Amino acid sequence: MSKTLFEKIWNKHVVQELDDGSVIFYIDRHYIHEVTSPQAFAGLRQRGVKVFRPEQTSGTADHNVPTENQHLPIQEPASAAQVEALRQNCRDFGVELFDLGHKWNGIVHVIGPELGLTQPGMTMVCGDSHTSTHGAFGAVAFGIGTSEVEMVLATQTLLQKKPKTMKIEVNGKLNEGVSAKDLALFLISKLGTNGGTGHFVEFCGSTIQSLSMEGRMTLCNMSIEMGARGGLIQPDEVTFTYLKGREFAPQGDKWDEALKNWKQLRTDEGAKFDSVHVFEAKDIPAMITWGTNPGMAIPVSFDLPKSVFQDGSLNKEYSSAMKYMNFKDEQAIAGLKIDYVFVGSCTNGRIEDLREFASTVKGKKKADHITAWIVPGSQLVLKQAVDEGIVGILEEAGFELREPGCSACLAMNEDKVPAGKYCVSTSNRNFEGRQGPGARTLLASPRTAGLAAINGEVTMV
Repeated sequence: MSKTLFEKIWNKHVVQELDDGSVIFYIDRHYIHEVTSPQAFAGLRQRGVKVFRPEQTSGTADHNVPTENQHLPIQEPASAAQVEALRQNCRDFGVELFDLGHKWNGIVHVIGPELGLTQPGMTMVCGDSHTSTHGAFGAVAFGIGTSEVEMVLATQTLLQKKPKTMKIEVNGKLNEGVSAKDLALFLISKLGTNGGTGHFVEFCGSTIQSLSMEGRMTLCNMSIEMGARGGLIQPDEVTFTYLKGREFAPQGDKWDEALKNWKQLRTDEGAKFDSVHVFEAKDIPAMITWGTNPGMAIPVSFDLPKSVFQDGSLNKEYSSAMKYMNFKDEQAIAGLKIDYVFVGSCTNGRIEDLREFASTVKGKKKADHITAWIVPGSQLVLKQAVDEGIVGILEEAGFELREPGCSACLAMNEDKVPAGKYCVSTSNRNFEGRQGPGARTLLASPRTAGLAAINGEVTMV
C-alpha cells in the first residue's frame, strides 16, 4: 500500500500500539532550552529518575537571554534564574549544553540544523511550538508541553495519537522580491489559522523544491501558525548538500550509508492524503500582516479589509484586531509609519535572511526615527555575517548586529516593543502583546522589513 513520507517515518517510530488508538512513539532527538525544561528536570529529581538517553538530548539558552553584553551576568533576575537552572540541570543529568558564549550557542531551531543534529527521517521534539522548523529536512518534528518534556527525558518516548495528513502543493517560480516568508503568510491567509488543525502537512511542488534550506525552514516553521501539528518536506539534493560536512552529520562511510537511506524518504506515488491544497507561485505577492494573528495578512499593495460582513453584521474578530492595531476599515497598509524593525527569530534569523536584509539596505540609510534590532539566530550565523562583510554593510546603513537569541520575537527578554508602537517583524506571531504589552506587530519578510527600516514606513519599493 502506498504511504506518505509522514506515515513512513511515523510507522517506523511506533514502539507499541495501545487499545485506545494511541501509540508509544520513539523520539530520536530532543532539544531543550531554559523556559520549558526546569519543571521537567524537577520532576525527574522528585522521582529519582535519570535522563534515559542524554546523548540524544541537546540544550541551549535562547528565549530569555539578552542580545547585548552576553559576556556579562544576566541582569534580569527571572531570566538569570532560568538560564542558571538550565546550566545546573544539564550538569547534573549529563546533557550537552550550548551555553551563552559557546561557539555553537543560538536559537534551538537554528543551531540544530546548522550543526547537523537535525537529519532526514528523524523524529524530533522540543518544548517549543516552532519545532516544526526541523521538518524542512524530511523529519517528523513537533512541539511538546513541559510534562511531555519530562516524559521524553525519562523514557525517550511519548504517548501520541497519529495526526491526519495534508498536502500543500505549490508550483511555478516565485515573483521577484517574494520569499518563503511571503509564501508562508500567503498560505496561512488562504487556509486560516485553523486550516491545518489535526494534520501534519507535507509541502511539495516545484516552488518548494526551488527553495533553499533556509527558505524551507521558514515555511515549516510557520506551519504551526495554520494550526498544523507540523510540516515537512521531502529531502533532496538541496538537503544533502546543506548537511554534508556539518559537525554532527554522519562522516565517511556512515555518510554514504545515511545518504542511501535518506534518498528513500519520499511519498509513494498514489499515496492518499486526508486533505489536499494546490496553489500557483505566480499568485503570491509580498505579504504583510495587519491584525492579531498570522492569518490576518494581505499583499503589501492592498488596503485593509472591512470589519463588517456583507449583510451588515460585525466581524468581531476583525473589529477587535482593528481596534488593537488602531486601524480603520479599508485603510492602506502601504505608507503606515512604523517605529521598530526586528529581523531575527527561528523564522528568519539565518544567514540567508541577514543577506536579504543587507542587500535591501545596502547603500542607504536607516530612517532616523526607527529603532532596529538585527539579531542573528546563532553564533555561527554571527560569524558568517562578519566573514561575509554583512556587518559592515549594516553599520554603514546605520544598523547594529546584536548577539544571538530569540530577542523581540516574544516578550520574555529585554528586547520589548513599547505599547502603541508599530514593529515590522520577521518573527512568526503577531498576537496581542507578543512583542511587549500593547505592542503592534506586522509580520513580514526580511526584504519588507528592510524597506520599512529605510523608508520609516511600510512600502513596496
